[in-house]
Order: sequence, then C-alpha cells, then structure tokens
Amino acid sequence: MRKIRIAVVAFNDILPFHLSVPCGVFAAVLRDEQSPFRLRVCSAEGRRVRSASGFMIATDYGLDELRNADIVIVPSWRSAEERPPEPLLEALRRAAARGKRIVGLCMGAFVLGHAGLLDGRRATTHWFATDELAACFPTAEVDPDVLYVDAGQVVTSAGAAAGIDCCLHLVRQLLGSEAANRIARRMVVSPFRHGGQAQFIEQPVPSMAGDERMAKLLDEVRRKLHQPQNLDEIAVRAAMSRRSFTRHFRQLTGSSFGDWLMAQRLSEAQRLLETTGLPLDRIASAVGLGSPVTLRQHFQRAFRTSPANYRRTFNAGKAA
Repeated sequence: MRKIRIAVVAFNDILPFHLSVPCGVFAAVLRDEQSPFRLRVCSAEGRRVRSASGFMIATDYGLDELRNADIVIVPSWRSAEERPPEPLLEALRRAAARGKRIVGLCMGAFVLGHAGLLDGRRATTHWFATDELAACFPTAEVDPDVLYVDAGQVVTSAGAAAGIDCCLHLVRQLLGSEAANRIARRMVVSPFRHGGQAQFIEQPVPSMAGDERMAKLLDEVRRKLHQPQNLDEIAVRAAMSRRSFTRHFRQLTGSSFGDWLMAQRLSEAQRLLETTGLPLDRIASAVGLGSPVTLRQHFQRAFRTSPANYRRTFNAGKAA
C-alpha cells in the first residue's frame, strides 16, 4: 500500500514548537512499522535554516519535495507583513493545481493567502491576526472563533496548539477517530477540543466553584447519550438557572450545550461505525439521534460524508 506523503515546510526563524506540531502528531503514527505516512521536512530557504531559538535545522529536502507530497503543511510564518519568497508560493500553487491538500497552521494561513489559495474560502489564523488576515485577503471568509477550518482542499488552523487539533483532525479523516485518539493519548492532549479560540483570547477562563460538579454532570451525560437531554433539566441538576448554566457552560467550553452534545453524539457514532457492524438505525438510537435520517443529516454536515461512506473507509471488515 502506497504511503501518504506529507511535506512540512521549514524556513529561517521558525519557532521550534510550530515545526514540532505536525512532526509530533505524525511521528506518533510513524513509530508503527505499518504506518501509512511518510513525512519529510522541506526547507524553503536552503538546506540549513536557523530556528527562532538559535539552533540550526538541517534537511536534505527542498521545495522540489512538494511535488511528491499528498499533503503540504506550512506550520507558520515569520510575520503577517512579510511576503513569503516566490519559489515557495509557486510550489504551493503547483501542488494545489495537482489536487494536493494544503494546510496552513497558525500564521501559515498568510502564506496560503499570498499563494492565492484562500480566495473564496473560509479560513482562520491566530486570534491576534484574524483582522489582519481579513484585511490582507478580502475575498477570504475569515472565521476568528474556531480552532481550525477545513475548507476541503485547503485547511487552516488557529495559533500554536490549535495546530495539534488540526493535525489530529487530518489523522481522524485519514485513519479514523480511534487512531487519532491513540495519538492524542500518547501526546497527553485532548483528542477533540470543543469550542473555539475565543476562549483563549488574552487569558484562560479562571476555574469556578461549579466546575467539578459540571464535569461529573457532563460525564453522566456522555454515558447516557441515548437518552433525551433537556437543557432546563440539566441546569437544575447543575443547581443553576438556565441562563447561568448557559453562560457558565460557554465560558468553560467555548460552545453551547447543544453544540457540545451534538459533537459528543457524532463522536460516539463515529466510534460505533468504526468498531461495530451495527445497522444505522441502532447506532442512531444508541447516540440519541432517533432515526437514521437525522443521523445522516448531522453526520454529513459535520464530516462532509455519509455514515455509510465513513464505515466503508474505516471499517470495511465489520460493515453490515
């Protein structure tokens, strides 16, 4: 089976953390001898580039390697004001023209924008630069609130650690949620963070007295996804008014209770599709979505594929 080839672009003054994000996520998979991935770090500025921490990064691969890649990742960029070198932009355009997937993490979204790859697409970047991204590339639809945006061929993420979320999303699409979960556990990070980057602007939301009670309540909800979950009843069980619960929940998670609950139900549906041969009506019932029609609608909206296609991709051996 041909390996999925991933090219990660390095450049002078790159922050080591930004480079390590895609390398770390995919290296966790590469430890398996049967890994479908082959990762190459490709320099945009010579075989030796200087990191922002002062040490040198050497690689045998240059921009020519982008021709051989299935996925090209630009992990960041030096500055929103600096136009990237034309050879890099042209290499990205050629890769996109060949149908390759292009990923811009954090400030890497600006590199994709200069290459013309954000025109007419949704995109995001680090929260402090979203206004600048929108001003530089007015035909892009910049979403300042999300951790990453999957616009099909082009994927962008918010700042720093949101690149981990984005890369795990790619693994989830390519290998399934269980593989992404294993990598997340190995890296000691959440396999899927709910909410957007708005919760991280300026400072994290401080811990509140009801957090422990809330955590226990949400664990119970996860265990009983098949049951109806009424917001008013949940608020009472949390010893809050509906309004206080809604505000507190959004502060803690960055999303509404309804959006969080739907994400939990769809995540469990993914797991059941991957690991069982249960028919769709039983999966829909098990996750609290009632009917296969409702499950298909929400699954298609969230993952841009049908439950049947997802099962064929990730669970052909157990498909009913």
